Amino acid sequence: MKNQFCLSAVCRLFASAAVFCLMQFSLSATAQTTLKVSAIPDEAPTELQRKFAPLGAYLEKEIGLKVEFIPVTDYAAVVEGLAAKKLDLVWLGGFTFVQAKLRTGTAIPIVQREEDRVFTSKFIANADAGINALADLKGKNFSFGSVSSTSGHLMPRYFLQQNKLSPEKDFKRVAFSGAHDATALQVESGKVEAGVLNASVWDKMVQEKKVDTAKVKVIYTTPTYFDYNWTVRGDLDAALIKKLTDAFLKLDPKNPAHKEILDLQRASRFIPTNADNYKGIESAAREAGLLK
Repeated sequence: MKNQFCLSAVCRLFASAAVFCLMQFSLSATAQTTLKVSAIPDEAPTELQRKFAPLGAYLEKEIGLKVEFIPVTDYAAVVEGLAAKKLDLVWLGGFTFVQAKLRTGTAIPIVQREEDRVFTSKFIANADAGINALADLKGKNFSFGSVSSTSGHLMPRYFLQQNKLSPEKDFKRVAFSGAHDATALQVESGKVEAGVLNASVWDKMVQEKKVDTAKVKVIYTTPTYFDYNWTVRGDLDAALIKKLTDAFLKLDPKNPAHKEILDLQRASRFIPTNADNYKGIESAAREAGLLK
């Protein structure tokens, strides 16, 4: 009887061990092997991929996972991809972060560029349109960027309202170009008489001579506000979130390889951020009628 009891105990022990091993195998089989990354399409897809390539290679080394960049066609797709857990790390504007936070309830902004603490938008006009100030926009054709863009729509609309201007009432026609660089080119060509885009893209286009400043001029620069950040989905492994955060914060402009990455991101360096920084964006969105 005693031998029978011992044999039964040994069998139970082996059975427990087998179940444990099976669980471990299952966990290892489903362990994350790829970090899926995307970005709001505020510039041409080819430009976004070019800018991300060195950063992606750097992150692969830092976190020990394959990094895959997944381009999308519109801003909403990034928010929905994060909510559906098809994306792990995303580059968002302030407004799209607010949308992602409300949509998921768990999205975590981890870092932003130093420049994103004091971001601005630039209102531009075709040089032949006779526009020299915001008040001159009345009766003109005007283009925002994307509907969900912080610096190409939300904050410019907010500041227009602060200046007693309603785009739908005061402008002849309101259009949405879909991207900052597209807005600048539409104004340059005369397709629209004026528009607005983020200051960073404008400065880059001027520097790279992709816009003719003899044909387009800046008529107004907005006050500053918080904008872009890198956000992770809230249920991402905590250790991986820390690795990602540390990797961004380690980027040093004194290191030539790091400087290349930072230059492509138009960043002097990355700094920590948190959801509280974007409460002003959420308030502006509600005041502008873009959030219910």
